[in-house]
Amino acid sequence: QAQLLESGGGLVQPGGSLKLSCAGSGRSFSGYKMGWFRQSPGKEREFVAGINRNGAGSYYADSVKGRFTTSRSNLRNAAYLQMNSLKPEDTAVYFCAATTVVGSPSSPDDFSVWGQGTQVTVSS
Repeated sequence: QAQLLESGGGLVQPGGSLKLSCAGSGRSFSGYKMGWFRQSPGKEREFVAGINRNGAGSYYADSVKGRFTTSRSNLRNAAYLQMNSLKPEDTAVYFCAATTVVGSPSSPDDFSVWGQGTQVTVSS
């Protein structure tokens, strides 16, 4: 069974950095685009970043552009989200997900495999 597992969340001060990891298991995800989403209490799940199958192209939500960078290692069957200059409004549960949808998918409905999420809290 294909699974994704996030790690690397935690508590960080405003202006700090965190790097999230997403480890795939049960199958190779090299044929999938990978995406990152986040969800805060009472809010809908929102797109954060996506990366294509070979890692050569990525795209971001306007709210994180210039601060977050996504990458992947098909050798390790993993994806990553480097988050810099974190703000309190970045506080959320972060999820990684995988999709075979063409283009630059950014809707949660486009993604078929999901991790369980990791909490990121930005607070002083």
